[in-house]
Amino acid sequence: MDFDFALLLVVLTGVTGVVWLFDWLLLARRRARRADTIKAMTALTEEEREARARTAMQESVPVEYARSFFPVLLAILLFRSFVAEPFKIPSGSMMPTLLVGDFILVNKFAYGLRLPVLNTKILDVGEPKRGDVFVFRYPQNPREDYIKRVIGLPGDEITYRNKVLSVNGKPVEEVDLGAYTGPAEPGHRMDGAQVKRENLDGVEHRILELPTAWGAKEGTWVVPAGHYFAMGDNRDNSADSRFWGFVPEANLVGKAFVIWMNWDGGIDFSRIGTLIK
Repeated sequence: MDFDFALLLVVLTGVTGVVWLFDWLLLARRRARRADTIKAMTALTEEEREARARTAMQESVPVEYARSFFPVLLAILLFRSFVAEPFKIPSGSMMPTLLVGDFILVNKFAYGLRLPVLNTKILDVGEPKRGDVFVFRYPQNPREDYIKRVIGLPGDEITYRNKVLSVNGKPVEEVDLGAYTGPAEPGHRMDGAQVKRENLDGVEHRILELPTAWGAKEGTWVVPAGHYFAMGDNRDNSADSRFWGFVPEANLVGKAFVIWMNWDGGIDFSRIGTLIK
């Protein structure tokens, strides 16, 4: 079963918040009254009254932990849900743009603010644009996050044939950049791989093509309303909309915008801070 960190974060924030609130509304006042009673005991010395009053004001261990962790958990929950969320790239489907081991940040408000866990949109801020690198919940398993590039918008006709991508009957502009010389995709041969620069409505980015088309599915697709057509930049080795269909608007997570770390057996400092486009 996939680990649902968002759900765990919501539960922990809720539990610590309830404990802290219960203490603030009820228990803290009881402790204060006990301390005031002790301070009024004239039979005790001033030192004894102060010591017993401090003891009476002490919080229980659960309350102390809740008071300490609740604001931290709340801040993490709000930032992760509405500002930016970190993701790690697990596969080579977005090479050469993203490599295995890249840690990226995803803009969570680019496509509208959504409630954590429920994923219900509460504020419509924007929509995906052709060429965006976006994260979404895999339609066949919404507990799994995928990252691809937006190729088709609602109503578009997408054709991929003989390694040529066409949008609404017009081939997408490509420029051959030569042989690929970057890191190899784990478990795959990169012999003869070629890099091209693709232009999607003014968004220029690199794509990777292999000499054979064993991993590329050809065809024509019409994107239905409320859905998007996604493809990986590693065009011959990407499980994307060509295989499993369209991305519903409800599955959108956010827009990838920066690489903040790369770790694949060691840190690649040259990739830190790289903007994703």
